[in-house]
Amino acid sequence: MPGIAENISRIEVSLAKKLCSLGRQKDDCLLVAVTKTHDAETVKQAVLNGITHFGENKVQEAIVKVPALQIMLGDSHPFPSFHFIGHLQSNKVKALLRLSPWLIHSVDSYDLAAVIDKYTGERIQDILIQVNTSGESSKSGMSPDRAKDEILRIAELKRLRIRGLMTVGLLGEAPEEARPGFRELKQLFDEIADIGDERLEMRYLSMGMSDDHMVALEEGANLVRLGSAIFGARNYGGTP
Repeated sequence: MPGIAENISRIEVSLAKKLCSLGRQKDDCLLVAVTKTHDAETVKQAVLNGITHFGENKVQEAIVKVPALQIMLGDSHPFPSFHFIGHLQSNKVKALLRLSPWLIHSVDSYDLAAVIDKYTGERIQDILIQVNTSGESSKSGMSPDRAKDEILRIAELKRLRIRGLMTVGLLGEAPEEARPGFRELKQLFDEIADIGDERLEMRYLSMGMSDDHMVALEEGANLVRLGSAIFGARNYGGTP
């Protein structure tokens, strides 16, 4: 079985090749390592092998793992940028903000955005708007037909900066089944970017995970969230 270093190297090569085949620059995609259920020591190994951005799905896991990783790395290595990518409950916002996330991917309502704005203090918090393009009730996110209006409302909040959109692809038997949802999100992304509102800094289109990220790249993703492709199967019996 290949280790973390080999997996990261393989993924970096495959991403670069795919982007070049699409006529894009080889570095035109941000790789976020999804570290859900993997302990801080495992995340450290990924960081030492080139990972500069990592994402957590649960606040209760992040509040243990992020400080532990900071201690492990110390001053010997730059700390990677921390992303929060999972469903965020309003009562967990203050705990999350204490970790100073580089980007919150999963803002799925005006009400949640208002809570983040209330507690973020004097700094500006970068966020993505999560859109449910699959139509699955099990997934969070705004409906595509409501998203534009909600995004313009959120843009009025003073301490948030909207940096783009995020979705979770349709879970099907083949990655190709996620394509329509990815295409829909890219169309919405372009529509919002074309508004030309200076409050909207549309930079990131976060879509694609280990099983479907190549399809997402074909549809315009410039941020992919990979977990099992880097770390292998999740260790649900482990501890953070």
